[in-house]
Amino acid sequence: MRLLLIEDQPEILRNIADFLEMKGYLVDCAYDGLGGLHLALTGIYDLIVLDLMLPGMDGVTLCRRLREEAQIQIPVIMLTARDGLEDKLVGFRAGADDYLVKPFSLPELQVRIEAVLRRCRSEFGRELRLADLSYDRDTLIVQRGGTPLKINPIGLKLLEKLMRESPRVVRREVLTDLLWGENAPDSDSLRSHIHLLRQAID
Repeated sequence: MRLLLIEDQPEILRNIADFLEMKGYLVDCAYDGLGGLHLALTGIYDLIVLDLMLPGMDGVTLCRRLREEAQIQIPVIMLTARDGLEDKLVGFRAGADDYLVKPFSLPELQVRIEAVLRRCRSEFGRELRLADLSYDRDTLIVQRGGTPLKINPIGLKLLEKLMRESPRVVRREVLTDLLWGENAPDSDSLRSHIHLLRQAID
């Protein structure tokens, strides 16, 4: 399971990330709202742990942009020191799946992560499906019309992003950043991987 942790206080971020990695999660981190939004839009995550008070862009705005503009339904757990009812309502209305008030215990955060993931799995499953094309993220099996397809790891990463975003167009720079980050090779590399993926599917 890959998590995105967006928290501007380095010590808190480090403690949460270390704890979750010890529990077997893969964790990517961002220290501000804009960086967190960029990772959420270009990466593939099972859940986002999102602080509300962030520089650059607050957590409520970030969550709302994911839900309303990008149409991304990755589950979100909001972290905040604000414990008022109205604050919680604002968070849930922005699209949060759960709301955890600081200070909190790390085991409680883990239990909430597990509960949200369990609930989302029951609602949406781990299988992506478009027409007769399916991708089971647990087994990494891709099938078209019931026939298994052989797709390499980079192809699987591209396929998941494209299936999640369909029918929206995914920009070249988004796919490049997804695969290589700042160490992108020449432009022909992405074209080659897309060609191989199309060959495998078609």
